[in-house]
Amino acid sequence: MKIKDMLTKKMTVKKRLVISNILMILVPVVITAFIGLVCISIIWLSVQYGTGLGFKDSEDFYKASRGISMLVEKSLEEGTHANLAGNLSGISGILDKSAMALSVDSSGKNLYQYGHATDADEALLKAVDTLGGQGFVSNGNRELYVQQAEIKGVVYRISIFSSPSQLSFSSLKVALVLSAIVLMFAIIFSILLTNRFLTRFVFQKIEQPLEILSDGVQQISEGNLEHRINYTGEDEFSPVCTDFNKMAARLKASEERTQQHEQSRKELLVGISHDLCSPLTSIRAYVEGLLDGVAKTPEAQKGYLEIVKSKAEDIDRMLAKIFLFSKMELGEYPDHPELLRLDDEVRQLIRALGTEYEERGLLLTTDDLVPATVSADPDQLRCVLTNIMENSVKYKTKDMGTLTISLREENGEYRLSLCDDGPGVPEEALHHLFEVFYRSDPSRQNSQRGSGLGLAIAANAIQRMNGTIEAKVGENGGLKIVICLPKAEE
Repeated sequence: MKIKDMLTKKMTVKKRLVISNILMILVPVVITAFIGLVCISIIWLSVQYGTGLGFKDSEDFYKASRGISMLVEKSLEEGTHANLAGNLSGISGILDKSAMALSVDSSGKNLYQYGHATDADEALLKAVDTLGGQGFVSNGNRELYVQQAEIKGVVYRISIFSSPSQLSFSSLKVALVLSAIVLMFAIIFSILLTNRFLTRFVFQKIEQPLEILSDGVQQISEGNLEHRINYTGEDEFSPVCTDFNKMAARLKASEERTQQHEQSRKELLVGISHDLCSPLTSIRAYVEGLLDGVAKTPEAQKGYLEIVKSKAEDIDRMLAKIFLFSKMELGEYPDHPELLRLDDEVRQLIRALGTEYEERGLLLTTDDLVPATVSADPDQLRCVLTNIMENSVKYKTKDMGTLTISLREENGEYRLSLCDDGPGVPEEALHHLFEVFYRSDPSRQNSQRGSGLGLAIAANAIQRMNGTIEAKVGENGGLKIVICLPKAEE
């Protein structure tokens, strides 16, 4: 990459604006000053070596002409015709400065000529001839001084011409007006040139990222949430483009969550319909049996009523779990975290429920519970553990199943594992276990074993504790639930 390109990329819009403001003032000033100096130089050179400023009146011209004629006479006295031009070269500066012309003649032959002649010069010479061949004449626009001198027996005519000062001042005024016009056009041209350059310098740098952002917004508005802006510049637009990409990522994540929630809502409705259908069908069948007199003895009637009661309690528990899960999803479930000794909570829960679960065919055991302090809501923590226990006791295949609970410290957090010796879950179904109403049995024919909400509630509660929950295949082939909770300062 060229150095120019690197500097262009690293130059921010703010720096470009500062530079453009400076150049907007500096460039026209420099160009105008340069052209102004050129105009002044041309006028000065014209004054010094061109038209000159002339004389204010004829008396000044007469005096100057006498002085020049004396210098010419002296040169003629000291030299010859051959070297006359060399001897008179010293007075060329005086002639140029005063806008004068010099002519030296002898016997009708021109010996020396300096300066420019005009159409009026011949008439002025004739006028001098009528005055005796020497003297001063003027026609208002041109002046002539003629001096005759006899040197070494030769008669010389020295003629000095000049234009009045009015003509020179008029030329100067024209030059000044032209210079002013040139300066004005120079200022306009420099401003236009600078403006065009700065437009390319500043606005093209702004135009490109604006077009990129506009295209990105168009892509997002059309639903392409995968679109990301690739902007490599290092200026004010860089964080804007980065934030745009973050926004697009958040929109995509939000859309995915919305789709997931919509799918969960549909699954929830389907699950509720399915899970309510089975106990309601049983209740209706047993009630119809009572009404039809199928149960004729009091003992049979009592048995029917107890089954109806059990099914109604199943419905009540399922609706309670649905209500709990809904409140958790809406963030309305009360959460009161406090510092807990996780190992003590596990021991207390086993002491309180161990006998009950053993009677139901599940033996609760512990293995290496290290001291652990976490921040959690005790009610939610117990709800999580009991839901996992309920899941193990409902799906056990042995007469007396086992659920082993262990607690270890790994990588700066506490790892609580609950591993049973049940039938386990296929590898491809493990990551679905915490979804609402999901059961590893695709046919969902074992609805009496659970509502499919227990592990979903557990996952929601652990997430509120800033922890993670994961399902794995246990060492003995059963299901292993691993909960990781961050450490808390005691």
